[in-house]
Amino acid sequence: MDAGVTTKKSMLDGVVWNILGQTYTPKLHSENAMLWHAVLPADTFVPPHIHSTQDEWIHVMTGELEVDFGAETQKAGPGDLIRMPMGQPHGVFNRSGAEATAMFGVAPTRGLYDLFGKISDVPDPGEVVRLAALHEIDFLPPPA
Repeated sequence: MDAGVTTKKSMLDGVVWNILGQTYTPKLHSENAMLWHAVLPADTFVPPHIHSTQDEWIHVMTGELEVDFGAETQKAGPGDLIRMPMGQPHGVFNRSGAEATAMFGVAPTRGLYDLFGKISDVPDPGEVVRLAALHEIDFLPPPA
């Protein structure tokens, strides 16, 4: 990721995606970075996956999330920052029994905005996985 300022002209308004039961509201989108606000109801999750060409991070605002890094699972609460470098398998789970909110970010964007538009309101997780694979995101089997 190159140093520099992404200006507010990259900010977005009025876009909301529903992806696998979660609500994502993009806040900023440029070639270098994408940020979005996420609402994760209880028992929802981002399936385990690998970004081969993007770094990702999550700033937990409310609630509690668990991140499965393959070999270990860590919990994160309000104010915690979760870092997932490219090539690091990870899955994000809300097993807390309550809603959680977070700001997600990726850099560089690599077509993620377009992917989210395509998978919004797609009810079949298998189709979400298929579409994601076309955008340099490889999903893994869920943990046992």
